[in-house]
Amino acid sequence: MTKQSSSPSDGLFGPMFSTPEATRHSGAQAWLQAMLDFEGALATAQAAAGLVPPDAAADIARCCRAELFDAASIAERAAGSATPVIPLVRDLTELVPAEARPHVHRGATSQDVLDTAAMLVCRGVLDGVLADLRGAADECARLAAEHRTTPMIARSLLQQALPTTFGARAATWLTSLDEAAGALQVLHRQRLAVQLGGPAGTLSALGPDGPRVVGLLAAELGLAEPVVPWHTDRTRIAELAGSLGTAAGALGKIALDVTLHAQTEVGELAEGRSGGSSAMPHKQNPVGSVLVTAAAERAPGLVSTLLGAMRQEYERAAGSWQAEWEPLGELLRLVASAAARTRELLAGLRVRPERMSENLGLTRGLVMAESAAGPLVAELGRTAGQDLVTELCRRTVERGSSLRAELLAEPRVREILSAEDIHRATEPADHLGSAAEFADRARTAHAERQDR
Repeated sequence: MTKQSSSPSDGLFGPMFSTPEATRHSGAQAWLQAMLDFEGALATAQAAAGLVPPDAAADIARCCRAELFDAASIAERAAGSATPVIPLVRDLTELVPAEARPHVHRGATSQDVLDTAAMLVCRGVLDGVLADLRGAADECARLAAEHRTTPMIARSLLQQALPTTFGARAATWLTSLDEAAGALQVLHRQRLAVQLGGPAGTLSALGPDGPRVVGLLAAELGLAEPVVPWHTDRTRIAELAGSLGTAAGALGKIALDVTLHAQTEVGELAEGRSGGSSAMPHKQNPVGSVLVTAAAERAPGLVSTLLGAMRQEYERAAGSWQAEWEPLGELLRLVASAAARTRELLAGLRVRPERMSENLGLTRGLVMAESAAGPLVAELGRTAGQDLVTELCRRTVERGSSLRAELLAEPRVREILSAEDIHRATEPADHLGSAAEFADRARTAHAERQDR
């Protein structure tokens, strides 16, 4: 029998835009188990507070296993109440022994279950995302070290600019990944909070024990304890969305750079596992970068949806809260996929210093015009010095020569600069500025983050 897809994450396109771990932690079964984890932990916490008999709490917790429930049936019935929690609680109540039934879901509301489940789902996916972001950053640190002095041309507005090093480029990647991972780490440690407020955020059904139960529930689930229920305070979700979107952007920047450098005409980088074409056997496509780019392109729209859902009415929302569930799961999967693929492509990245050197020479030294102009400006004044170098650049283009040759042949230049001066001024490897130092600084900062 042909397997039928039950969610976008396990359909035809799912493997391209998720990882097995992210799908496992954010799929239907994961959400179901997370909701049941809440119900089991709630009963346990209330038993610790003396509100539920310990035996009843144990019976409830024993039944909170996803394999005991029909997820498809719960999903089908959820449409009748705009939440899967109501059919889930009904099924759970029927499953537990009769004496435990009055204590199922005591004092809670549907949003308590789903918001807490969302935090558990996020935690499960973020573990993998953070590991892959750190792994990708480690690869960038390696590249920065190996190529701290490997000359290449920097590009501005897609045009050749001045010499830099590939190590400096990798250092930029490294810093962005470290900062994106750092923001997600803070959220992971501090902002994934339990939700328990009851129907109107007052926990009136639990009397004076409400706040204590919140603390016990948070400890049971390993989540943060919020100051107050956050039913319509969606800053946590917004922070997650923003930080996940930032991570997607950082990963997408790397993918874009690799794609551009892998162009046939550039050829400075190549993925270790390039993909072929269905029609052109000679092609080696940067498929890893392509998929990371596709994930990064989709992320901003999902972030926008989650930010747009922040305006929620009074104590409980009518629609905006429900709008969060699928975009949050999709965003988690996309970033997980992008982080894993970026880590893989960086680990296998083929760097071609010889092509970088060739491309540095494409303009026949014109990219060194700024360096050559420096001593001439100092001697002749800014206008005269700049005009002279501009004229020599024009001659280089017209004659198909090189800037170095034109400088050596120009009497006005030779009155100021020796042949050695001219060679030094037009040698790209001698004009890399602080590129190597910046690569070292990024690696040092990365090492310090790892020690914290």
